[in-house]
Amino acid sequence: MRTHILAISKWKKGPEQALFDSYVERLRPKPVLKELEVRKKLSGSELKQAEADLLLDAVPKGSVIVALDERGKTMPSRAFAQKIQAWQDQGRGDIAFIIGGADGLHESVRARADLLISFGSMTWPHMLVRPMLAEQLFRAHCILAGHPYHRD
Repeated sequence: MRTHILAISKWKKGPEQALFDSYVERLRPKPVLKELEVRKKLSGSELKQAEADLLLDAVPKGSVIVALDERGKTMPSRAFAQKIQAWQDQGRGDIAFIIGGADGLHESVRARADLLISFGSMTWPHMLVRPMLAEQLFRAHCILAGHPYHRD
């Protein structure tokens, strides 16, 4: 299964990017990160709509869409791994994880998502969500492979 991470905003060199890279480098096939930016000066709902258009246009055709959203479902790592396994068993070829901008996701992205997940009820900076997702993808890989990285 090919993994795509579609995110608003470009990295700035720093510890978040280094942590993301450390987990992504351990995965095969390596997830593809696509960073998207709105070039116009917009704000509020117009900005969220423009970001949504960019994100949804970047989703590979036929992908499972998982949107990371503070209003999404929290799930244990093992359940997350089992969800990925189920999609693989169904023959789904691509999974696209969507990370919105600082103001969150537009409702159109939420509506298109096959799954909405949250990393808890606290608010996380959108640049920190990338390494958190990369770690969970690595953890899911280890769970499915029977590797002892994950402990219940």
